[in-house]
Amino acid sequence: MNKRTINILMLALSLTLFLGCKENSNSEKDTQETKASDSKETEGHNEEEGGGMRPVHLSEMKFNSLGIKVDTLPKKALSGIVEANGQLEVPPQYEATVTAVLGGNINSIKVIEGDKVNKGQVLAYLSHPNLTKIQTDYINAYNRMQFLEKEFERQKRLYEAEVGSGKSFQQTKADFQSVKGEVSGYESQLRQLNLGASQVRNGTLYEYIPVVSPIEGYIEKVKVQIGQYVEPQTSMFMVVDNEHVHADLMVFEKDIYKVEEGQKIAFTLESVPGSNLTGKIYSVGKQFEQNPKAVHVHAEIDNKEDYLIPGMYIKGKIRTGEEAVPALPEDAVIEEEGNPYIFTAQKHQEDGKTEWELKPVQVRTGINEDGWIEIKLLEPLPEGTLVAYNNAYYLVSEMQKSQTSHGH
Repeated sequence: MNKRTINILMLALSLTLFLGCKENSNSEKDTQETKASDSKETEGHNEEEGGGMRPVHLSEMKFNSLGIKVDTLPKKALSGIVEANGQLEVPPQYEATVTAVLGGNINSIKVIEGDKVNKGQVLAYLSHPNLTKIQTDYINAYNRMQFLEKEFERQKRLYEAEVGSGKSFQQTKADFQSVKGEVSGYESQLRQLNLGASQVRNGTLYEYIPVVSPIEGYIEKVKVQIGQYVEPQTSMFMVVDNEHVHADLMVFEKDIYKVEEGQKIAFTLESVPGSNLTGKIYSVGKQFEQNPKAVHVHAEIDNKEDYLIPGMYIKGKIRTGEEAVPALPEDAVIEEEGNPYIFTAQKHQEDGKTEWELKPVQVRTGINEDGWIEIKLLEPLPEGTLVAYNNAYYLVSEMQKSQTSHGH
């Protein structure tokens, strides 16, 4: 083998070794890139499963400075709520329209709107030209009745002794019964005019007809003026007894099945800021109003205030039931992308330092009442698990900062 052939063989061997090393290097590089790619995919998949929600880590000093409160998930008695609007009303038996029984001119008015009046109190006086005639006719009829009563007794004794005629007795009896009915008619008429029959019989003739209140209450409206002529049955005054004011709420069709007598309500007055009143339902209507389609629900008011006036608009909440359910304050619940979350809390020791880990947990929510929210766990929490009672918004903010930092 000559020297040239040996050189060619050495060159070929060197080239083969060089190419083999390069291929191995490329293969290792590809393997590393594949592993890195797989690692990134796995990490991304894990983040996707966790919804991108990472635990928040706080030092004990930071934890205490924020005033975060933790404890086990409590149970609280929460009620189902039906919201309903309405107004204050008075039952019809405690409202009165005062009318004129007899037509006449108004001589005087004794009250103004807002006055408190008693049952039977005079509100106004009317004058009428026939008033005197009614009274004198009554006196004449009464005196005639007195005479016929004595004559009837005399004729009765004669008839029973068989010394008087039966015809005279029967005629006297008929006359007496007739005038007796006439007197009763006049007395009824005087009562309607609020005039005392006994005073008229004793010679006291009334010049004016008193118009009186049929109930105790307050003058809501005065509809007449002095000197005005009013026809019979003309409305003159409106009287209302505010002591019996109640809440009249309108409950929509979709909620009426939840409402029943005895349930408690809480309501506010639109015209009185800061008003907080309570009551209890005593009547649920059995017929729908058509505009809107709703049912009247009536509630007696606890501790009625003097400023309650019929017609005031109210906003009410009816408590339809009460049940002890897991619940947290509103400040402990946060919503992210349409899903509610709470935070579990766990204390750790690391390098001699205390650290708190607050982990977001997705839940469902239910009843919301008086600042508390019902919590429905998707999976049970281990016994003794602590949850945060407040500062959920801050914790989410810290969590988002952590995610941004991790992304960079």
